[in-house]
Amino acid sequence: MTLLLTEDDVRVLLDMPTALEAVEESFRLQASGDAWCHPRRRLEMPERVYLNYMAAADRQDGWMGAKLYTAARGGARFLVVLYRAGTGELAALMEADFLGQMRTGAASGVATKFMSREDSRVAGILGTGLQARTQLEAIAQVRRFEVVRAFGRDPVRRADFCRDMSERLDLPVTPTASAEEAIRDADVVVTATNSTKPVLFGAWLAPGTHVNAMGANMPVKQELDGEAVARADILAVDSIEQARIESGDLIQAFGDDSSRWQRVCELAQIVSGKLPGRGSAQEITLFKSNGIATWDIAVAARVLQRAEKEAVGRKIAFGELRR
Repeated sequence: MTLLLTEDDVRVLLDMPTALEAVEESFRLQASGDAWCHPRRRLEMPERVYLNYMAAADRQDGWMGAKLYTAARGGARFLVVLYRAGTGELAALMEADFLGQMRTGAASGVATKFMSREDSRVAGILGTGLQARTQLEAIAQVRRFEVVRAFGRDPVRRADFCRDMSERLDLPVTPTASAEEAIRDADVVVTATNSTKPVLFGAWLAPGTHVNAMGANMPVKQELDGEAVARADILAVDSIEQARIESGDLIQAFGDDSSRWQRVCELAQIVSGKLPGRGSAQEITLFKSNGIATWDIAVAARVLQRAEKEAVGRKIAFGELRR
């Protein structure tokens, strides 16, 4: 039987500590070769409706599956299809909007844990949408921030974000009048926008800053200017293969100089201890996040296990093997 989990079910079952633990473990499995993924692919219809799909497998824990989602002017619809790798059984179908927000935030949390200074106390975030909320929640789980500064173009949305996140995190989240004000002298920086032009400039970054850039996952999008990328002493991505396809920040900064990709590493190598997350307190570090399917499968498996334990969801006769 297949377990059907709705968006409401997932929200009950999934919290940030669980997402952080699952995503960190997925990086370790990626580094050992026990988890692997196919990069995201997109089909575009003439009406600018996109079908996105990405797949992954976890040999150690015995899961494989895919995330499918459509994106259109009215919004996006997300679905994770989870199989048991040993039998091919369709274990779960789950709506995955909240799951996607949590796993993306968790990846930045993991990067912050392994790449930022342990004494980081000030965070700056650009963007005040749904993704920004889980980004901030995740990094606040791994570092003891004393203040967070936030900027978004809409002043009403910016104020709401700061009020809501201050209450959720029990931490002062203050709005700023400009992006530069949010970023100057911050120890950890997050960009969570849909911008096609740079919103963060390298000149704003103080020595020792760690940057999580998660918004630009198409070649035409760009959150960081070329100087911000060039100033990074350590530059990590989730998947080099996928980054070459869709990391607009890097694609545009590197241009035709393919040799510049040689300085890019995968975060999995840092999490596994094969590479250092930083060499000194003065280094600027950058995690360019695109989102990979190993995170979706890892988090979905945790959600399914908790759902089975707590008897959440609805069992359906779907995808059963016919003989």
